[in-house]
Amino acid sequence: MTDVLRRGRASLAFGFFAQGVAFALLVTRIPAIQDRYGVSDALLPAFLAAVPILAGVGSVTTERLVKRIRPSVVLRWSQPVVLLALLGVAAGDRMIELGVALGAFGLAVGALDASMNMLGVSLQRSYGRSIMLSFHAAYSLGGIVGASLAWVGAHWDLALAVSYLPVVVVLVPVALVGSRWYVDGVAPEKEAAVAGGEGGGLVFKMLLPLCLVMTFAYIGDSTVSNWSAKYLQDVLGSSEQLATVPYNVYMVTTLIGRALGDFGVRRFGAAMVVRGGALVAAVGFAVVAGAPGAWVGMLGFTLLGLGLCVLVPQTFAAAGRLFPGASDAAVARLNVFNYVGFLIGSPLVGALGDAWSYRGAMLVPMVLVLVTFVYARSFETQPDRYGGGHERPRTADVGRGSNGL
Repeated sequence: MTDVLRRGRASLAFGFFAQGVAFALLVTRIPAIQDRYGVSDALLPAFLAAVPILAGVGSVTTERLVKRIRPSVVLRWSQPVVLLALLGVAAGDRMIELGVALGAFGLAVGALDASMNMLGVSLQRSYGRSIMLSFHAAYSLGGIVGASLAWVGAHWDLALAVSYLPVVVVLVPVALVGSRWYVDGVAPEKEAAVAGGEGGGLVFKMLLPLCLVMTFAYIGDSTVSNWSAKYLQDVLGSSEQLATVPYNVYMVTTLIGRALGDFGVRRFGAAMVVRGGALVAAVGFAVVAGAPGAWVGMLGFTLLGLGLCVLVPQTFAAAGRLFPGASDAAVARLNVFNYVGFLIGSPLVGALGDAWSYRGAMLVPMVLVLVTFVYARSFETQPDRYGGGHERPRTADVGRGSNGL
């Protein structure tokens, strides 16, 4: 069983990594995509908003799918679709082709994110200790690799297809081979029965605090992703070259925080780690808002990476503990609020910045992140407490692997 779990953990970590690469390659080459298809600045937000909206649809659809088939099956086939859709974005010539490719990407990403985190939650339960942050660390590493590959493509002025094709050719077969060792938890028919017994309204009411935390975390993340460069250059007076640094620093500190975060959860408990992360992130936003210059601003973005990085993985893990017999349904519903936060964050900061000031706008995600303290009890690990001498002495039934499909 130990070998089964180890192979399952390694293969799932690669799935997270591949997803990080694909998403970074898409979002970091948006200007090139815009130029290739002649998408106007007025039309671009509609294209960008369509992806997370369709991803939400994909996540909701996955909740229904996993009542009939295993999450590993959804993950096995959604990951190649994401990668091929990415290649489709690079290979098309007409606007309609871009729309179809981005639509496929969005739907598949929703299914991929949901099923990926379902397997992560069930594997953590089987391990009997916190490992969820390590999967998201693999995603962060993939994001860094993808952004670096995108920089190479932009630096050498490579066509999008030339940049994307080698990545897809490598990742698709490796992901398919690795999917042989995915490990499912509760069988789909049992998951469906338990989820049906909970009742939709009751589940959502109990899940709502975690949904809010997920939304607030992604508002903070999208603020950094979309506004860090502009803020450093326009508000703090940095050079254009220096303005590219904060997001890279943010990604690196996110990777470091997630790589080490599971040890913190095991030692201090999930609720304490989430409280600490929220506090560090709030301090980071405060430093950014009050920074007298670019270097202090970068310190703030560094703190944001260390603080925000723990919130999303622990929110998924908490949903699994809250609904141990219906964790797949809980994760799928919770995952929708990933995209809600992404949709809200960037326009919110932009509107506040234009109407008020960008310094003041940074205080809004700071307040929202601090609200996490109110919901910290939702992250308590009873009855499955990981860490602090309370790890379970045995692993749970790992259910069925995905071999032979």
